Amino acid sequence: MKRLTAIAFTISLLASGFSVAAAPELHLKKTITIAASADKVWEASKNFDGLNTWHPALASDEIVSGTNNTVGAVRVLTLKGGGTIKEKLLAFDESGHRFRYAIVESVLPVSHYSSTFVVTSTGTDKTLVTWSGRFKRKNAGDSPADNENDKAALDAITGVYTSGLDNLKKIVEAK
Repeated sequence: MKRLTAIAFTISLLASGFSVAAAPELHLKKTITIAASADKVWEASKNFDGLNTWHPALASDEIVSGTNNTVGAVRVLTLKGGGTIKEKLLAFDESGHRFRYAIVESVLPVSHYSSTFVVTSTGTDKTLVTWSGRFKRKNAGDSPADNENDKAALDAITGVYTSGLDNLKKIVEAK
């Protein structure tokens, strides 16, 4: 009986140690309402090689493997301030106005990142855009630095989503 108790205790210690050491999965969802038809918003935002046309942080967006808007395509985003992000298209639904992608390599403080971008009509000339993601902080250690912790990861992706959605709204509503 003592042996079983010791084994159970050891297993629980190991399990709790692993759950503490592993970075938790973080979730983020941002939405914006745009005064335009869903088709117009989708047309402005759908191209996997066109994020730089509406996201203010990007200098360029180039397909480096595969074909634009085709599952498996890989793009490299070049940031205006320097650095790159490599992403792979996981799903693309033209009629459903949605796509899903994952980060392959990045200067952002995140790992295991996948995201979904959805454009939904909510009425005549009224569209809801939803950008959501799941990810972990890049530094999975027990005591990451302030610029590598969960808050830094959430803040980085919040900044990406918010600045992108705000600029998409500005561009589409100006047309």
